[in-house]
Amino acid sequence: MRNIKLLIEYDGTDFCGWQIQANDRTVQEELERSLSMLTEEKIKTTAAGRTDSGVHALGQVVNFKTNSELPLNAFVNGGNSRLPYDARIVSAQDVPANFSARYAAKKRYYRYFIAKRPIAVGRRYAWIYWKPLNLNVLQRMCEPLNGTLDFKSFCQKNAAVKHFLCHIYAAEWKETAERYVFDICANRFLHNMVRILVGTMVEGASGQFDTSMEDVLTARDRKAAGSTAPALGLFLTKVEY
Repeated sequence: MRNIKLLIEYDGTDFCGWQIQANDRTVQEELERSLSMLTEEKIKTTAAGRTDSGVHALGQVVNFKTNSELPLNAFVNGGNSRLPYDARIVSAQDVPANFSARYAAKKRYYRYFIAKRPIAVGRRYAWIYWKPLNLNVLQRMCEPLNGTLDFKSFCQKNAAVKHFLCHIYAAEWKETAERYVFDICANRFLHNMVRILVGTMVEGASGQFDTSMEDVLTARDRKAAGSTAPALGLFLTKVEY
């Protein structure tokens, strides 16, 4: 039995997230269908991160078990030939039997894009927000996030998780002439966590939200945070093992 690790990318626009759902199109469903056709086995995949509906990925990592003796390039080329246009396998490698894309992951990286003006090219990959944002406020709101903290306030209400602790390694905003970019790296992320963080900080930097991030974290209540930013600007960019 082989354990195969895949690096994949996808445009999340027309997917209802990663995880298989009844009556909805998902990345997991399309990938497993493709791999099952290729190997003539029933394939079950495990992903590093269960991205939400509309969220994109440049560096999603997946593993699956198979008895197939196909060469690694066949999983890339053969898998892609059976996948839809908006999902691609980038690479494949054999890994130890105990490797899990989800549980072996040490760091996950996400990036969020905000366009400063209405755009035609790239409009599916950025939140169009033309109100002025104060970069200093954005950066200041990042400062309390580093370290191991309880992010219940920044998680979808009634999420089925054992705990809300996440360790943030880095969180930073950058500004260019055309956009704002938010980068964050953590050991794990909660449901909608990055999007709620972005929505809260954008409201703070545009003068619509005046509660400190420390107070929001302490509240442990979703109502204490700001709105949830749109999914289209969010990318899973990298997973470290």
